[in-house]
Amino acid sequence: MKSKRQEKILELIKTKVFLTQEELQAELLSLGYNVTQSTVSRDIKELRIVKGHDSNGVYRYVSGISPSGESRNTEHYRKLFTGAVKSVSFSLNNVVIKCFTGMASSACVAVDEMFGDMMLGSLAGDDTIIIVTASEPQSAALTAELNKLLK
Repeated sequence: MKSKRQEKILELIKTKVFLTQEELQAELLSLGYNVTQSTVSRDIKELRIVKGHDSNGVYRYVSGISPSGESRNTEHYRKLFTGAVKSVSFSLNNVVIKCFTGMASSACVAVDEMFGDMMLGSLAGDDTIIIVTASEPQSAALTAELNKLLK
């Protein structure tokens, strides 16, 4: 049931514009899927669905997974990151990324995919991401890598 629901979600976001989890939930309910908002939220996270601009420039939910089930290539994440981020800095073992309003979640997915091995974890708000690393030198190295993307 879960895999069929998740396949349907991927199909839906390709064919329709959804701006909120509630809109996606309502569509799934209308199609006979008995889902709660928290189920939709978990599915979105597992499927690595993010809000971003599609090929037509429309801001909507987009999949971070290719049709083959593999993560999209690094270039996709690089574009996502550079289109969302204003600045990157660090203090001690924390990296702080400032983003355009509403874009932190998308940028955070990109950072997790490209540099997940350099961090302990990340947390995105509306316009800010905080990343925790194991040490100050690791934060400095990650900040340098992220700033290279912005140049």
